[in-house]
Amino acid sequence: MSKDIYVVAEQRDGNIAKVTMELLGEATKLAGELGEKVYAVLMGDQIKDKAQDLIEHGADGVVVVEDPMLAEYVTEPYAKALTAVIKNYDPNIVLFGATSIGRDLAPRVAARVHTGLTADCTRLDVDMNNYFDFLHATSNADTDAIGKRLGMDDKNLKMTRPAFGGNVMATIRCADHRPQMATVRPGVMKKLDVMAGREGTVEEFKVEFEAADMNVKIKEVVRETKKAVDITEAKVLVSGGRGIGSPEFYDELQKVADLLGGEISSSRANVDAGWIARDRQVGQTGKTVRPDLYMACGISGAIQHIAGMESSECVIAINKNDTAAIFEVADLGIVGDVKVIIPKLIEALAKYQEENA
Repeated sequence: MSKDIYVVAEQRDGNIAKVTMELLGEATKLAGELGEKVYAVLMGDQIKDKAQDLIEHGADGVVVVEDPMLAEYVTEPYAKALTAVIKNYDPNIVLFGATSIGRDLAPRVAARVHTGLTADCTRLDVDMNNYFDFLHATSNADTDAIGKRLGMDDKNLKMTRPAFGGNVMATIRCADHRPQMATVRPGVMKKLDVMAGREGTVEEFKVEFEAADMNVKIKEVVRETKKAVDITEAKVLVSGGRGIGSPEFYDELQKVADLLGGEISSSRANVDAGWIARDRQVGQTGKTVRPDLYMACGISGAIQHIAGMESSECVIAINKNDTAAIFEVADLGIVGDVKVIIPKLIEALAKYQEENA
């Protein structure tokens, strides 16, 4: 019988990806509803010492697969290793980060274990409604037994993701196959606070590799020298929409971001227009963020954008349209021309910092 939630721990050069810790936090919540445990699958070479980090972030146990062939991510060896783990442990749910690695690995493994996969999820829930509705609809003393025979006690995972270009949200269930598999967007879920010294099991799982499993030759590994900006890590985001008028105005938003110790980001419209790089996009078809402060400058507040930033601790919206939808989620709304307000804000912030230096 399929049981427990397995999180595929993504690592590069021995560094566990942030999305893995977020998935462990979400898996812990789901496991509580299901009465199951959370396990992490850690694959790599000489990687076992990272297992305790996963336990302290919510894993009840870690399955470690170590082999020199797993030193660098290559699709075939990783797919073979994870497929073997799934077939051996028979998990109920398997979660991946919706990263370049997760999006490459998850569909291949799903095909090998003959199950479904929901990609790019922004929400996960446990579906108990069918069973409870059935119990309330009948007075038969044997309803519980009847419901189980009908398969209505299955606690299916409800996987929600954007569809049709982000215009609708689709909720998908995989009722007939196990494991239930999903890739989840980074920044969507909230990781748990570190539980230092937390105890859990660490089990080494051996996979027999053959030379043919390494079907590509790695000639050189080139490390990125320029640090890429990850807006999901920023504590402050100053975001520009169509209302800023031109790509040059991002220079002004950057000044605000620098004064506040943050980064600039954008709505989809400006990314599509080529005003700013796609890795700065917030929304259903971009990145999901939860900074301490989110400034929405000239952003109307389409549902696709709001879905990507509504979990921010504090939202300040600047828009000259007093009926803009962004004001519905804003903690502070400023009605006015962003091109007038932002220069004044820069001046005020600079003066404040000078006086309090």
